[in-house]
Order: sequence, then C-alpha cells, then structure tokens
Amino acid sequence: MSRILIIIGLVIVALGVLWPWLSRFGIGRLPGDILIQRGNFTIYLPITTGLLFSIALSVILWLINR
Repeated sequence: MSRILIIIGLVIVALGVLWPWLSRFGIGRLPGDILIQRGNFTIYLPITTGLLFSIALSVILWLINR
C-alpha cells in the first residue's frame, strides 16, 4: 500500500510540473471547469478535469488490484 501511495504522490507532482504543457492540449479548460476573473482576482475550479482524473485514477487502481 505504501508503494502505491508513493507512486500516486509522484504522479501528482509530475502532473503539477507538467500542467503548463498539458493545458495546451485542452486539459484544464473543459466544459464544466469554472474560471472567475475580476480585476486582479482569479478563481479557478477544475470540476470536470478533477472528475476525469478521479475516474481515470479509479480505473487504473482497480486494474492494478485485480
């Protein structure tokens, strides 16, 4: 279990580092992601992107545990 958590942590860090390049492919700007910009204030809520990553991670972990 600890190996899986370490691998998940490393994947999350890698996604965080690669996020500027991943956004060029449309990840992070999906319908359902909320972006509010007012003056010098910005809020970004990646709801759809988070759901897709959650589903993908669930499927991957399900396949690993089979």
